[in-house]
Amino acid sequence: MGIIAQATASGSDVLDEATIQQTLHQGLEGQYTNQRVLALIPDHTRTIPLGMLFRQLVAALHDVAQLDFMVALGTHPPLDDDALYQLVGITEKERRSTYRHVGLLNHDWDNPGALAEIGVMKVDQIKAIAGDVWHPSLGGDVSIRINKKAMEYDHILIIGPTFPHEVVGFSGGAKYLFPGISGADMINVTHWLGALITILKTIGVKETPMRAMIHAAAECIPTPITLVSMVVLGTDLAGIFIGDHLNAWSAAADLSSERHIKWVDKPYQRVLSQAATMYDELWTASKAMYKLEPAVADGGELIVYAPHLETVSHVHGKYIYEAGYHVRDFYLKQWDAYQHIPLGVLAHGTHLKGSGTFEDGEEKPRINVTLASKIPEAACLQLNLGYMDPDSIVPADWMNQEDEGVLYVPKAGETLYRVR
Repeated sequence: MGIIAQATASGSDVLDEATIQQTLHQGLEGQYTNQRVLALIPDHTRTIPLGMLFRQLVAALHDVAQLDFMVALGTHPPLDDDALYQLVGITEKERRSTYRHVGLLNHDWDNPGALAEIGVMKVDQIKAIAGDVWHPSLGGDVSIRINKKAMEYDHILIIGPTFPHEVVGFSGGAKYLFPGISGADMINVTHWLGALITILKTIGVKETPMRAMIHAAAECIPTPITLVSMVVLGTDLAGIFIGDHLNAWSAAADLSSERHIKWVDKPYQRVLSQAATMYDELWTASKAMYKLEPAVADGGELIVYAPHLETVSHVHGKYIYEAGYHVRDFYLKQWDAYQHIPLGVLAHGTHLKGSGTFEDGEEKPRINVTLASKIPEAACLQLNLGYMDPDSIVPADWMNQEDEGVLYVPKAGETLYRVR
């Protein structure tokens, strides 16, 4: 298929709504006449002008037989009706009238009956993809399971942004299938493989073993797939690419590498990274650490400043409190004590703690990670994180100190900072 429609803003500009509308209609209108279409969309933890896009997509797909939007949750909590309406930017009245024919669904990831096995990724294939970083902790064959609704439609349409990503290098594309609407096996193995490689060697890298695993799994899906991949700048679009999921994602990743990576001349000793309020649990707010870790000096401190945050994880909190946040080798060298913890949770644990070593029973993280949120000090101690009272922080005091090795990032989580 290749790319069938695209638009890219020049320089630091963004696309106007008329250009976006024209591109969507050029790429989608009349392509799925009388077909059943399943559109996969992100939840509220990704920045995208979904309200505007939802209306334009429904208009462009006016001649389809059935149009349903499914939130590709991965393992995020499901959204209730009001949250779904807010996500796509419609009122309850509009839901009952203008958009009554459009389905709004959550990925039912926690219901085994909602999933179908469409293949198995053999351990030898995983070893070949992982290469030198393969480790027995990855386990054996991996069941490729996906929401069975993906096979009940004539076409799958993925709508989502692309940013630098801690697990796969750059997000978007087939990631809306795995982990977006997949079962736990692929989620756990891809995330743990990323943790074995470490964020520093993954984030902002286009071609990674985890991306290769996702693309291999996507080949098992019998339903045709089209991707609408976007690069977001602020709350606007800097680019939009429509085509097959490989080429459209590739073009978006290239543009994301230009728009979403900020290069600095030297690493910082202290970073105050303020998590965006759309991250309502530490599970997602940790992106405020992931995107800044490469710009923190050895022995430096990164403060995840999230004064709105009071929950570690609605879904995975029990396991996170049991495992704590540690460097990778802390888990690997004590595997008997941690092998019962889901690999995705262990991956999250080492992603937030960052790189480091564990030798002779002593853990030495490369940087110090401190949490300033409503999560109390005792909980931070249990989790093996530093604590700072969020009320003691005045962001203005952190501004304009780059020359002194201090950086304040007011809306962290999507822009990647790297040292030249």
